[in-house]
Amino acid sequence: MANYTGRVSELRYGRSGGLEGLVACPPIAVPPAGRYLSAHAPAEADAPLATPLFLSRVTATGFWAAPPFPPDWIPGTELILRGPLGTGFELPTFVTRLALATLSDSPARLLPLALAALERDCAVTLFSDSLLSDLPSTLEIYPLASLREALSWPDLLALDLPLERLPTLRGLLGVPVGQPLPCPVQALIWTPMPCMEMAECGACAVPSRHGYKLACSDGPVFPLHTLEW
Repeated sequence: MANYTGRVSELRYGRSGGLEGLVACPPIAVPPAGRYLSAHAPAEADAPLATPLFLSRVTATGFWAAPPFPPDWIPGTELILRGPLGTGFELPTFVTRLALATLSDSPARLLPLALAALERDCAVTLFSDSLLSDLPSTLEIYPLASLREALSWPDLLALDLPLERLPTLRGLLGVPVGQPLPCPVQALIWTPMPCMEMAECGACAVPSRHGYKLACSDGPVFPLHTLEW
């Protein structure tokens, strides 16, 4: 797995209150939508674990990392980056209508997929109760509660889903057990990933239809139909 050197260039708070960090790094190190980097600050000798960084938006010098971003990493902090790791979102060619929904504190981890779809002239709608400060004007936005009524519209639904919210998803979508979803769904399962593919520690285990999968390596993006929910 490739290692790169990066540096924190800037910090900002989004409209949802989450801290984002601008990371300067080689273009090859920027993680694709849904994949992540393992980041460690060498100056923090007492920090035993690395931090997963997800792409929010690509910049000329690197990328904005989605919240949560470590508040101790001030501008100028040097980082050791490993990755990109895991499996990310896929945008099939048949998709012309994309729905995004976040059950977490910020839609930032979904933004790269939205931008890729908009570049392809897809219609893109975000269902979220929290917003970013720089969302594209062509992105339609609705409250999360509206998602149930719109499930028949998209060709693909992409979720940012905390693992603890997985058992509540059927209630949100209004989809009983045994009833198929009207469109394919890809879910980024947001959960702590302590080892980030290094040790298969099992702390990020996700229930699937064929036993447990690891978010750090098998995910964090999963086809929803493969999960036990």
